[in-house]
Amino acid sequence: MYRIFSAFLLLSLLGGARCNEQRQIPFVQVNFQIDLNLPAYQPLTATAGWIYVSGGSRGIIIYRRNQDEFMAYDRHSTYKVDDACRVEVDEDGVLISDPCSESQWVITDGSVVNGPAVQPLQQYNTSWNPPTLRVFN
Repeated sequence: MYRIFSAFLLLSLLGGARCNEQRQIPFVQVNFQIDLNLPAYQPLTATAGWIYVSGGSRGIIIYRRNQDEFMAYDRHSTYKVDDACRVEVDEDGVLISDPCSESQWVITDGSVVNGPAVQPLQQYNTSWNPPTLRVFN
């Protein structure tokens, strides 16, 4: 019984380490505010609007999910994080793609819809106090 438990524990630890290795996006402190009344942020005044902003590891995508909810994702691909790949919003505004691996994530929640990536995009917190949006970790 002890050997079975030890083997299970070892496999669990190894499996957990492997999962963490896939998602080692460098930590970068993020804490900024934007005023949606400014012309640069006009796309965010409508639901499903999105923009790129500086910050995070490789830049940030901010997406307006609905009237009161925003999503903020790091542009650092979660597949082969040591590569210099930066994700981009597709022309349809529905998917986010990694041009290096052809992985894709859905813009509404950052989940993977097409691999080889298996991890969702790194997400930042948002706080909406009209007309100011705060993005932070």
